[in-house]
Amino acid sequence: MKRTIRNTSKRELLIKTALELFTKNGIHATGVDTIVEQSGVTKRTLYAHFHSKDELILAVLRHYDGLARNEFMRRVESGGKTPRARLLAIFDFAQRWFQDNNFYGCLFINAIGEYSDDETPIRQICKEYKKLVKNYIQHLCEQAGAPNPQLLAEELALLLEGATVTAQVSQNPKTAQIAKRAAKALIEKAIP
Repeated sequence: MKRTIRNTSKRELLIKTALELFTKNGIHATGVDTIVEQSGVTKRTLYAHFHSKDELILAVLRHYDGLARNEFMRRVESGGKTPRARLLAIFDFAQRWFQDNNFYGCLFINAIGEYSDDETPIRQICKEYKKLVKNYIQHLCEQAGAPNPQLLAEELALLLEGATVTAQVSQNPKTAQIAKRAAKALIEKAIP
């Protein structure tokens, strides 16, 4: 039993270390040797848990998916008392995220940019994450009474994606506020 606990903690350590390095430096720019060195785990242990770097990348993306979506949804839900207010809280969440000292953009956007083959499982996980976020936004649009919740959700998701990339590239601290003003106009137009 102790061995399983030890292996689980080393696996988690590898995932957390790789997540930090992939987020900050990029996936292709982060080698297995760097992950091993930073985590303090041997290369043999890494390959005992993950048969390849791609397998580690998939584990990191799945782990981050759970963390990121749960945090996003929790913050949005607590950010507004009404569904309409929660739609705007999406951009309040983004504002806090963009101002974080460890903000390097969206890991999924960055990962999909590094993997051009549409059939790679890495790219598929990234697409699935974005789909689930858009579905959550669509659910909020339905709750807010939007006659066409899918269209409004697509518009708001696009604003969020654009704001994320703009914040990463320009490091403009007002990016989320600009997106929130545009979102407010879209919401007011879409929901009578």
